[in-house]
Amino acid sequence: MQKLRVVIVSPALADANNGNWQTARRWQHLLRPHFARIVRQWPDAEALTSPDDVMLALHARRSADSVQAWHTTHGQRGLGVVLTGTDLYRDIGHDPLAQQSLMLAHSLVVLQELGVKALPPVHHAKARVIFQSTGTRQTLPKTTRHLRLVMVGHLREEKDPLTLMAAARLLHPDAGVFIDHIGAPLDAVLGQAAEATQAQCPHYRWLGAVPHAQTLQRIQRAHLLVHCSRMEGGAHVLMEAICSGTPVLASRIDGNVGLMGENYAGLFEPGNAKALVDLLLACQSPQTGQSLVAHLQHQCALRAPLFEPQAERAALHRWVQDLWTL
Repeated sequence: MQKLRVVIVSPALADANNGNWQTARRWQHLLRPHFARIVRQWPDAEALTSPDDVMLALHARRSADSVQAWHTTHGQRGLGVVLTGTDLYRDIGHDPLAQQSLMLAHSLVVLQELGVKALPPVHHAKARVIFQSTGTRQTLPKTTRHLRLVMVGHLREEKDPLTLMAAARLLHPDAGVFIDHIGAPLDAVLGQAAEATQAQCPHYRWLGAVPHAQTLQRIQRAHLLVHCSRMEGGAHVLMEAICSGTPVLASRIDGNVGLMGENYAGLFEPGNAKALVDLLLACQSPQTGQSLVAHLQHQCALRAPLFEPQAERAALHRWVQDLWTL
């Protein structure tokens, strides 16, 4: 294998600790033995002294300047663009910079099965799916005293934390359902709403930002992970739950359905707090709970092989080789 210099353009670096950064850092590792580095903007000083062979740009709109600079220098050769949820389900419909990135790229990547259909038909032929990956983790002991669920995601509009808070208010404190909500208050108003919900609902805890290792442990110990997003390109936390033996309740949006599958039994309509509560109570019920949770676990286990690191590594190396040999 020829060792290539791959530059990964990420609009977020380690200080943000968000999905773009996590993907960039994981890909840097998976691309070995190629030399991969992560930058916020290209060209940087290193590009001027050691030319790069391939660019993988995360986010069509926010990395548009780097995409344009690469195309000006190299044309389409080596130029790949990864489409996020905001790209697919908002920006490419109206934003000229995002649309330009689609046109300039030699190849496009989406992170879940339904992502391609969100692209203009003219770009379908140059798009492919690469599932993100996570390691398999041991399922930790779960309490038998109540149903424990966790939601993970910084508090911002796209993640729709208000639906979880509304569900907490609909649940009776004695229902035997306890909610842990993890995420930094990127929107101060949503942070205030979380504080108010916590004060009013003793079964709801907002934990704020939590280190990743501790978050994984909470996922492993939870009976369910709840994911309320209105817009997703392919949420990594769903894979972390699936590969920890923790089933998922998720909003029925393309970004979630494209990971969980069309027939997954744990889907609810986005923004519908009552539908989420109905699912939670069904999982808690002495009559239906055990069989429903077991069914969700079985469905998740069938999806888990899609998210194995060796599968992502192979797909990523194929993509880089295809970009280089244009």
